Amino acid sequence: MTDPSPSTPADGGRGEPARRKRALEPDLGGRAAVTVLVCDHRGEGTLSRSRLLGQLGYSVLVSASLRRSLEMLAHSPPTLVLLDSLAGLGQAEFEVVDRGRRADGRTGLLAVVSDDGPSMGLLAAVRGERHGPIDLVHRGASDDELAVRVEMLLRRIETRSELERLQHLATHDDRTDLLRPQVFQEQLRQHFSAAQRHHLDLGLLLLDLDDFGRINKLYDHTVGDEVIARVGAAVRRSLRAEDVAARLGGDEFCVLLPYTRKVDAARVVQRLLEQIPEATSELKVDPPLVVTASLGFETFNGEDVESEGHMRQHAEEALRHAKRSGGDRGVYYRSLDSALRAARGA
Repeated sequence: MTDPSPSTPADGGRGEPARRKRALEPDLGGRAAVTVLVCDHRGEGTLSRSRLLGQLGYSVLVSASLRRSLEMLAHSPPTLVLLDSLAGLGQAEFEVVDRGRRADGRTGLLAVVSDDGPSMGLLAAVRGERHGPIDLVHRGASDDELAVRVEMLLRRIETRSELERLQHLATHDDRTDLLRPQVFQEQLRQHFSAAQRHHLDLGLLLLDLDDFGRINKLYDHTVGDEVIARVGAAVRRSLRAEDVAARLGGDEFCVLLPYTRKVDAARVVQRLLEQIPEATSELKVDPPLVVTASLGFETFNGEDVESEGHMRQHAEEALRHAKRSGGDRGVYYRSLDSALRAARGA
């Protein structure tokens, strides 16, 4: 137990374990799934708090140095960090630990402060919550108060995760987890504008499955749904971190390739032409199913396309030509455009 504060009875004022447990009700689906990293950098009492958290059912890890804490944050991200910093919660140490949390904002930070309270600079850093939910607890707080603050912080993490989940559902297609059409169109507008402003390369691919209507006629719709899901997975596997992809509807897909020239966009097209039949070949159906796709693509060097609307129109025209030519191929709009100009000149 921690040393009693002047306002705390000699027995620590901690209450019975059952009372502490009630302070945390209702449970968040099992405390054993919650990992708390106790950063006991001062070495002055926080370890007793780790024992309390363990008694309450949390999985507890302990670090005695800033370096070790950062290593543990990087390799085994906890649900929550309880930080008792070496310098009495100096702002610099706090910010280092804050930045060390995982980027998805799902690790809470509960920082121990002296009874004099945090500095104005530290309060400003706390209010920002750039890397996830943050709360403060006084060093002399009772175990009951610590337990309640942990519970409240966990609820904030849960709420944040739920909001992110709902936002993801609103912007991503249920079947493929790719962007929805309206969201993709806004991404296209923004990337085109940036490429135009900074003279950057940009590629745009449109993809349509060949004779998808036949699949729905030959098999039940569950097979068609599985084909769409597998094609979506193949598209996701083909992307770099900066690439953007969407399901436009039905069996139509779209891929945006920032910083990508013609030759590199053509490689992505070829990779998709190979991966889509592979991704769908393992479906156990009778008769056996082979799925191919048609792709049309256009590129932009920052100057040679008037607008994102024209870029999309060019890709659509190339896609139509790929389908009219029998499918299972990719067509570059500039090659198509040159051929049409030559034909007109003849």
